[in-house]
Amino acid sequence: MKFVDEAFIDIAAGDGGNGCVSFRHEKYKEFGGPNGGDGGRGGHVFAVADPSLNTLVDFRFARRHEAKRGQHGMGSDMFGAAGDDITLKMPVGTIITDAETGEVLYELLAPGEVITIAKGGDGGFGNMRFKSAINRAPRQKTPGWPGEKKSLKLELKVLADVGLLGMPNAGKSTLISAISNARPRIADYPFTTLHPNLGVVRVGPEQSFVVADLPGLIEGASEGAGLGHLFLRHLQRTRLLLHVVDIAPFDDADPVAQAKAIVGELKKYDAALYEKPRWLVLNKLDMVPDDERVARVKDFVKRLRFKGPVFEISALTREGCEPLVQAIYQHVKAQQVAEQPPTEIDPRFA
Repeated sequence: MKFVDEAFIDIAAGDGGNGCVSFRHEKYKEFGGPNGGDGGRGGHVFAVADPSLNTLVDFRFARRHEAKRGQHGMGSDMFGAAGDDITLKMPVGTIITDAETGEVLYELLAPGEVITIAKGGDGGFGNMRFKSAINRAPRQKTPGWPGEKKSLKLELKVLADVGLLGMPNAGKSTLISAISNARPRIADYPFTTLHPNLGVVRVGPEQSFVVADLPGLIEGASEGAGLGHLFLRHLQRTRLLLHVVDIAPFDDADPVAQAKAIVGELKKYDAALYEKPRWLVLNKLDMVPDDERVARVKDFVKRLRFKGPVFEISALTREGCEPLVQAIYQHVKAQQVAEQPPTEIDPRFA
């Protein structure tokens, strides 16, 4: 499943340092001549395509990016040092456009690709540059050139890494709102979700993944019943499926029978989808008395004959959500590394 992840940033390359007016002063050398050095170049702003990233979420928290200006020239023929460059790591496939005109400026299409998105200004000339046979003591200098400044829009079509499965009212929308930036409509009746909701889960700096909440499946979905069948094909490109189950249904329905119905629909729809990694997430644990939780979970897993990872959570109170998020990220990261061919990235931008 794809959706457009976007962010707006302001970047500024460093200004060039000013040239210097200086004259050599030594004992017994009254007319030592000009020795003012040039200013240093301002820092550039680079963008590098990092295959380990898959969202632009970090740029929403850090919008302004500025490179250092070059140092001013000095006497004794000393040039100013160049300003430090900065490198912005972006996901492969990022489209960089001018936020004001909408013009597409760059596209990062290959892992490790490096582009210069803002050039630093050149340094100004010191007075030693203006020395000539007829101008022995020049007092001219030039200021540094300004660095480029741009307002940019970053756009990325993202594939969802994780898909949420489950019956209507299993708590998928509550879960995605608890762990991500998505804010789906949530109500206390089935079929609240009518279209897919996607959210970016931020685990840490430059650590995130995308989760998709699909409309609830019902028995017969593979033949077209309900809404969920319209979106089953989107799960084929996810890396992990989370089967969310209401462990304490309010209508006294058997959660094991409901879980088996979902698994059956997956198998009928696509055998490859059925074989995808699938984790069991037992939700609404807050509705189960503390002294009954262990026995109920154990009985559920035994009756379902589930062999994969099992997580017990309450999306409403966020109990157990953090260990689930960390486990998902490690799984997604491992799959990303396995899928990416080895690439050589310039060590300057590693």
